[in-house]
Amino acid sequence: MILGASFDPVDANCAFAQKFNYPYKLVSDVSKDLGKAYDAYDPKEADWPRRISYLIGPDRRVKRAYAKVSPKDHPAQVLADLAALRSG
Repeated sequence: MILGASFDPVDANCAFAQKFNYPYKLVSDVSKDLGKAYDAYDPKEADWPRRISYLIGPDRRVKRAYAKVSPKDHPAQVLADLAALRSG
């Protein structure tokens, strides 16, 4: 399952997801608790979460952390890591 999160309210996330035809759900983290828990919150940039991704396995453990995410290259990188995890 793929989830995205932002600090925007639900209605803004819904509009954004519809506009760009997102194939996954966006979570509204207006309290910024999720951002803080996953190290995507920077008090100096309090209105914007950092682009950071985590690959979480079926055992609910973090398998990979991606501290710098390039939207262009990130899907291929995650798919390669998923393949490596499945074969290893």
